[in-house]
Amino acid sequence: MKKLRLRYLGDPILRKKARKLDKVTPSVRETVEAMWDLMEKSKGIGLAAPQAGLSQRIIVVDTREDGEQYALINPEIVWASDVCSPLSEGCLSIPGVEAEVIRPSHVRVKGSNIQGKEIEIEAKDLLAKVMQHEIDHLNGVLFIDRLEDREKEKIQPELDRFEAPVSA
Repeated sequence: MKKLRLRYLGDPILRKKARKLDKVTPSVRETVEAMWDLMEKSKGIGLAAPQAGLSQRIIVVDTREDGEQYALINPEIVWASDVCSPLSEGCLSIPGVEAEVIRPSHVRVKGSNIQGKEIEIEAKDLLAKVMQHEIDHLNGVLFIDRLEDREKEKIQPELDRFEAPVSA
């Protein structure tokens, strides 16, 4: 199995838009398996390929609720509710940092599963937030980019310990 390692704030791959995959190949399935392994070892509930150093549009999500385990290739949000709510978010690529992020409470996500079949997922509450967080990673966006100024100011000292501090 492929060995992947987490990338952290300051690594340029986290700020790049990941490339779309043409099809689901055995290599893509092997990458997904390695991503599941890395996410579980890191005690996360979501992981995007750029966090593992890969510029590919792949996410894995496991909220630890029945029926909320997904591996998606080329996922995209096709609809988001107008109703938003806050949730304290953290990120495997910014360990030890958490802040309240306001996101839509309900989204519809389209993508391919590891068999290459296109699927659509209705995601609410935690699953919706995790899907949005991971899809953001595929576009070079981190949860800290979504913070209100007051929230960002509170965590700035924690962010400053990373190689490339994020300006407020």
